[in-house]
Amino acid sequence: MKVFVKRIYEPVAKSDGFRVLVDRLWPRGLSKSEVKLDLWLPDIGPSTALRRWFNHDPARWKEFNRRYFAELKDKTAFLTAITEQAKTRSVTLLYSAKDKEHNQAVALRSYLLRLQDKKGDI
Repeated sequence: MKVFVKRIYEPVAKSDGFRVLVDRLWPRGLSKSEVKLDLWLPDIGPSTALRRWFNHDPARWKEFNRRYFAELKDKTAFLTAITEQAKTRSVTLLYSAKDKEHNQAVALRSYLLRLQDKKGDI
């Protein structure tokens, strides 16, 4: 499974494959007409309470992942929307945060890869 992570403000590339925005909120400064998306899954993003608590604080990253992974357990349909695409092509998880290392797309990619390791093939 090829799952990549990219900031939505970066240029589109052919290698992106299936492009999925995983932010709960629409990215600032972008209109829907100027963004090349295959899918927007706002409900797969972390809850508002978790997002506000985390506030992209690297010191909270480990705990953010733990809490976000717990939330993801109840989002099977959204996860399937991504993993079905990943069976046949690359998937790029798009996010808008400035922090390239500590955001929900990075955490979600990690979660998806863990699922794959456990199941062999999602």
